[in-house]
Amino acid sequence: MTRLTLGIFAPGLLVAAWIGAQGGEAPRATLLWGGDAEGGAPFVEADPADASQVRGFDVEVAETIARGLGRRARFLQVQWSSIDQSVERGDCAIGLSGMEDTPARRARHSVTVPYFEFREVLAVRPEDRGRFSRLADLRGRRVATLGATVAYDVLVAARDSLGLIPVSYDDDVHPYSDLIAGRVDAVLLDHIIAQRALRRRGGAGFVIQPQAVAAGRYVGVLAKGDSALRDSVDVVLRTAMRDGTLERIFRRWDVWDPGQGALFRRVAGQGEDIAVAVGAQHAAPLRPGVWAYLPSLGRAALITAVVSALAMAVAVVVGLVVASGRVYGPGPVRAVMTAYVEVIRGTPVLLQLYVLYFGLADVIALSPWSAAIIGLGLNYAAYEAEIYRGAIQAIPAAQWEAALAIGLSRRAALRHVILPQALRIAMPGVTNDFISLLKDSSLVSVITVVELTKQMTITAVDVRGWLGPGLLCAALYLALSYPLSRLARRLEQRLAPAPA
Repeated sequence: MTRLTLGIFAPGLLVAAWIGAQGGEAPRATLLWGGDAEGGAPFVEADPADASQVRGFDVEVAETIARGLGRRARFLQVQWSSIDQSVERGDCAIGLSGMEDTPARRARHSVTVPYFEFREVLAVRPEDRGRFSRLADLRGRRVATLGATVAYDVLVAARDSLGLIPVSYDDDVHPYSDLIAGRVDAVLLDHIIAQRALRRRGGAGFVIQPQAVAAGRYVGVLAKGDSALRDSVDVVLRTAMRDGTLERIFRRWDVWDPGQGALFRRVAGQGEDIAVAVGAQHAAPLRPGVWAYLPSLGRAALITAVVSALAMAVAVVVGLVVASGRVYGPGPVRAVMTAYVEVIRGTPVLLQLYVLYFGLADVIALSPWSAAIIGLGLNYAAYEAEIYRGAIQAIPAAQWEAALAIGLSRRAALRHVILPQALRIAMPGVTNDFISLLKDSSLVSVITVVELTKQMTITAVDVRGWLGPGLLCAALYLALSYPLSRLARRLEQRLAPAPA
């Protein structure tokens, strides 16, 4: 066989061989489903035996649905808060990752029958077991939860009526570690998440109050126009409820309880009418439009501005010290300052925030605001130091000689002669860094500071759309950064040397 003939027929031969290996059948159609492996077990997590695969009860539910449809399940990693939008975009056919049944979700998407019922429970420190058994007991206290969840909605609703303080996290691990550290007074989350966190800590550190604050259900989410596929998925789910498939899955993952049996009897027993019944139960008004969130976005923009300004003040002061030490300090000082710059510039600011806030909690428990300002300030100080060092070294040596010749000490010469000239040179770079810091402040949401980008994300999830909140957020960032650019130009003009 010639090379040309082999090149023509090789792809077909490979396909034929693959089909033969599958038992002579063509490959089945794929059901692409979206989930977030960051949510962890028992929902979706990376398989410890093979990190390229995922496992969890939602993984098995997806595989059950795929088999019932005659397809093969394939997982797509999607950030949890973006699953709704990914489904509507067509990135995946169905979202299954602890997706909560809410009125807004049912109004904007095709939603399956519920397949799991959860309870919102309070977790408190052991010594507070008797004090904080209900939300009403937490007036004026900080209560942690995941953002964009039923629990978060419950806390926001209770904020005005009970005066408690909702604290939003991006993951379900740090709320409990902060509870133990005393940074928050309680955590409100699904009972599955609370029990998993308690097992992870060997049953110590906090207690789960037996009385449920609210109840909810997990559903599959499909695009609004995929009602036909949704109906087929409902048939598969009801069948899995009747034949015990779902019960076996939930028992394998140790999340089965009598409440699930009652849910199955209601859902599987009523047949096709359950979708209408559930829809009627959730016939709540839609959430307000994006403009209704403008005051909260404005408050978040103010937080962004304050954090950025204070962090930049830290960066300027520390940067000057580091730059001076690198240029004029003795050998050991120069070595330390150089190591600081290289370590800070060589590691992500997000990692630095995690280490500062969570990693050092046992040594020093910084408040979220303190950690945000110090973390961003120390990070940008490394970059400021390099700008200042370059500006200082750009000053001609004759300036030093002239200053010393008129009797100034080295310190006085640095303060009155060198630094003012260096500042003029460094000003454009400093301004650019300030604007960059303004945008990088969005990272402090990982340590529970609800700044502008985090509030935009919460708003986008609430209104089930990203365009409007995104444009408003961009406009607010521009409103914050543009005056800085104008101010920098004026300062450059004032600091410019007079014409000869």
